[in-house]
Amino acid sequence: MPSLDIEQLGKRLKDGKRFVAVLLLGADLYLREQCRNALIEHLVPEGARDWALARLSARDADAEDVLQRAQTLPMLSPQQVIVVGDLEAWQKGGDEEDGSPSAARGRNSEKERGPADLLAEYLENPAPFTTLIFEAAELDGRRKLAKLLLEKALVVSTNLSDAADEDQRRAEAASSCRQLLPQLAKDLGCELEPAAADDLADATNGSLALARVELEKLALYAGARKRITAGDVERLVVSARQYSVWQFANILAQRDRRKALAFLASLLQEGEQPVAIIGAMAWMYRALLGAQELPRGTSSGQAAGRLRMRFETAELAMREAPRIPREKLVSGLRALAEADNRLKSGNADDDALMEFLAAELTA
Repeated sequence: MPSLDIEQLGKRLKDGKRFVAVLLLGADLYLREQCRNALIEHLVPEGARDWALARLSARDADAEDVLQRAQTLPMLSPQQVIVVGDLEAWQKGGDEEDGSPSAARGRNSEKERGPADLLAEYLENPAPFTTLIFEAAELDGRRKLAKLLLEKALVVSTNLSDAADEDQRRAEAASSCRQLLPQLAKDLGCELEPAAADDLADATNGSLALARVELEKLALYAGARKRITAGDVERLVVSARQYSVWQFANILAQRDRRKALAFLASLLQEGEQPVAIIGAMAWMYRALLGAQELPRGTSSGQAAGRLRMRFETAELAMREAPRIPREKLVSGLRALAEADNRLKSGNADDDALMEFLAAELTA
């Protein structure tokens, strides 16, 4: 079944269509959230959502339990919605590639039936009062689960671009992000200058989820002015093209003070603002702490959903998190908060403060 985008999904909803199963497939968390919310608003009245809406993770929820729930009539509502995130987890455990010996055994053995087999059986006779919404950053198209859902479910792309070529995909994602940013700013009560939209899309590598976070910060900074300028973006948003906080994470793991001082000095020379650098570093520290709390064996796709970040960023967080002691991250966050307060007081020498901060973080 060909995939839809968010606008096409909206048209289907306006037509009053009912859906047995929907697959939200893609790494952009903002688009995924928008699609999920649109489906829920269309299918379940607000007053019935306490008992007719369930949000589950495939990492924790057994496929058999989910499908039994799908076949159970909801209370006080004609329809129910069951959202199953982290679907990549169900690709394991019995969901072998079609045609493999273990897949054949799975079809012939009740005990070895995996999530794909159970779901295929359910979709042959689905409950008329249930819509299943599955969410995944990516699925292995060779596996039964992916093939089944791509054939049987309504597939909605939650990527800004689905181009096969990586450079083209990034360019299209940045272009789409640029077009959507003015509306996001308007939702926050601000106007976004065209040049500011261009700079923000470039700085966040076309990630709507990251751009939305930055817009919230920019809207607060703009205050009563209610207008976000290119200068605001330059002052507050660290460019992803020039600076990756994950490079600094590697330096922290090595506790290399000389490299840390040189790295921060180069950022300041390139014109990056200290307050933006500290904000980006604090975000990285929180991401590393979040990655440390994830269960062992969590995939990058699952981490992206849990940590609300792009797939590539989640990969970096999962790679770097084990290398830095937790107590070091906690004390680092305190140091960053103190440095941020001193910067905002206006009484600190920026260069000296950043040098002291680098020394403290690598102590």
